Amino acid sequence: MAKCEYCNKGVTFGNQVSHSNRKTSRTWKANIRKVKAVVSGSSKTVSICSRCLRSGKVTRAV
Repeated sequence: MAKCEYCNKGVTFGNQVSHSNRKTSRTWKANIRKVKAVVSGSSKTVSICSRCLRSGKVTRAV
């Protein structure tokens, strides 16, 4: 599932608008990474977005 486990960022729906102003539906997917992180003292594989990883909300397990 394309959803961040920390900020719950997921798939967003909207319209793609062409130059002639036609609308077709499209989706935006979050940039999800599977990362080994330290969760409550032990390492666990979690699905997080790149923004949470970059901002330091998650500490990576080494």
